[in-house]
Amino acid sequence: MGGLGWAFMKIICIGKNYIEEIPQERPEPIVFLKPDSAILPKKMPFFIPPFSNEVYYEVEVLVKINKVGKFIQPKFAPKYYDEIGLGIDFTVRDVWQKCQEQGLSWEKAKAFDGSAVIGQFYPKEEFNLEDISFQLLKNDEVVQNGNTANMLWNIDELISYFSQYFTLKKGDIIFTGTPVGVGKVSENDILTGIIDNKQAFEIKVK
Repeated sequence: MGGLGWAFMKIICIGKNYIEEIPQERPEPIVFLKPDSAILPKKMPFFIPPFSNEVYYEVEVLVKINKVGKFIQPKFAPKYYDEIGLGIDFTVRDVWQKCQEQGLSWEKAKAFDGSAVIGQFYPKEEFNLEDISFQLLKNDEVVQNGNTANMLWNIDELISYFSQYFTLKKGDIIFTGTPVGVGKVSENDILTGIIDNKQAFEIKVK
């Protein structure tokens, strides 16, 4: 992956970070990782993997870390990122369900090759970080519609929490969770990501 500029970075993800998913009081974050081999290369289509045809899209706001940090307090977290983006966490739903039932880890369902779409990044000054609207379109129809105002854990809290367990390094990407509306992809689908009226990515499914 070195030619893509993503070598030796990590992707840190959170599950169930939107209030419409969990109506009770704020739980402990669900954390999982993706390797750099999960990144879908730029301008490449997403290929449905041979081990399943139950692949679901999950659009998420992304944060790119800009320097090394450990045990970061939330009030200092803004110093550790200056770009915001949008991406997709692809999930193999049937494998994920089986892992859930058997109490196994999610890597086979969440961290396979090509499972992380990383779109265009923009300076964070272009956004109100507490009110970023974003959408995923499938074949020009909006299928997910979210806003960071509805996060259970905001960006600065996530950075602080993750840094208690993992040293954050320059180039690391944080996937901040997906709103409701996840669904299945099929061959020839076109997926388009929009963040505050800016197109962050467009990919074809094969």
